Amino acid sequence: MIQYIDQQLVVSKTINFENAEQMYQTGLKHIQQHKNFPLVVDLAQLEHGNTLSLAVLVQWLRQTPENKGLHFKNVPEKMLKIIQSCHLQDDLKLI
Repeated sequence: MIQYIDQQLVVSKTINFENAEQMYQTGLKHIQQHKNFPLVVDLAQLEHGNTLSLAVLVQWLRQTPENKGLHFKNVPEKMLKIIQSCHLQDDLKLI
């Protein structure tokens, strides 16, 4: 589930093969409506920080000005390890 709360995009539950496209499209709508970047994406309620979840986040990032319009906070430990192993830590702004 994706909600826009307190000027943040809050991602909760899980992103899996059954809902990845829907999660991407829902998040993209919020991003396209946002005027002032960066937009913070809060992942504290994300249940599984897997490669599919990371792929959705990277696709969102590509839809922002200069591919730098999202800041990610509360990134799950497993996702942090994936980010590091893929050498994406310089491309993703983690707060």
